[in-house]
Amino acid sequence: MLYKLIALFQIDYSWLNVFRYITFRTIIAALTSLVLFFIFGNWAINKLRSSQLKQYIREDGPSTHFSKKGTPTMGGCMILSVILASLLLWMQIDNIYIWICIFSILSFGLIGFTDDYLKTIRKSSKGLSVRQKIILQVIAALVISVALYFLPGFDHHLAMPFFKNIKPDLGLWYIPFAVIFIVGFSNAVNLTDGLDGLAIGPVTIAFFSYLVFSYMSGNIKHASYLQIPYLAGSGELTVLCGAVVGAGLGFLWYNTYPAEVFMGDVGSLPLGALLGTVAVITKQELALVLVGGLFVFEALSVIFQVSYFKLTGGQRIFRMAPIHHHFELKGLPESKVTVRFWIIAIILALLSLSTLKLR
Repeated sequence: MLYKLIALFQIDYSWLNVFRYITFRTIIAALTSLVLFFIFGNWAINKLRSSQLKQYIREDGPSTHFSKKGTPTMGGCMILSVILASLLLWMQIDNIYIWICIFSILSFGLIGFTDDYLKTIRKSSKGLSVRQKIILQVIAALVISVALYFLPGFDHHLAMPFFKNIKPDLGLWYIPFAVIFIVGFSNAVNLTDGLDGLAIGPVTIAFFSYLVFSYMSGNIKHASYLQIPYLAGSGELTVLCGAVVGAGLGFLWYNTYPAEVFMGDVGSLPLGALLGTVAVITKQELALVLVGGLFVFEALSVIFQVSYFKLTGGQRIFRMAPIHHHFELKGLPESKVTVRFWIIAIILALLSLSTLKLR
């Protein structure tokens, strides 16, 4: 909105032309998110605490987590509010891809909010069932995928990292592919959110990678040079990613060990879905498997653990899944597990960015 207002005065004040550049608005969006967290963070946490929105602790979880009981949760409401506020200030309001991403944030955020609300307000409830959450997520992801598929000029080919000439056309199969992809990453990020700062750190790193991907895919010269799919208008997602990076850093200020607030499903589900949506729009879907390799590994550890448990009648591969709990039970301090996972996330992000040139 503010960007639109500033545009009205660019003819009279030439220095305002700097706001036309996506790079500048991305920086401003990131700083806006960060500053909003610093201004309203403590107030929001106190509101969550006074509203009795406290973290639900699994009885079968690590014993070290029992001390976290009573910590305010649903901090994802803070994250989403800050992202949306920053976007509304600095985005191009007529960009369809931004609005699709906003729908992704709001729809998956509502699912997460409902789940958290049932856990925290109705103490006897464990939230939405797995079946209910998946059905609602699939519906939301289907709306996103169908909307993208029928947009004029949207590419239905699947770009392959490291290979410039392999681009299979999925046709109508692109819709179920995108649905599974978005829902999958939404739940993968949710599973990763089990330690202080563990999810928001890699999420922030991943969005920084897609800040670069978005900028390149939305610039016809860069896209042509790097031989990646060009999609007009997708460059505006750079501003979105900048807003998320700023919000992620702001939330990490309060969520790092020992956490003052947890994001809850209202944060992890929409952030994962948004990451998947941005990857689909920028045609860097498979690159996200590398960028978000940590989330993939966490999700696979749960799948393997559950499958092996059922097949062997009660035996386990890991001491506990997701995998971060396994390392905790082996004696590693929570903060060490978190920082090491951040390091892995940074390495994976650097490898994913190398795919832009290695084709």
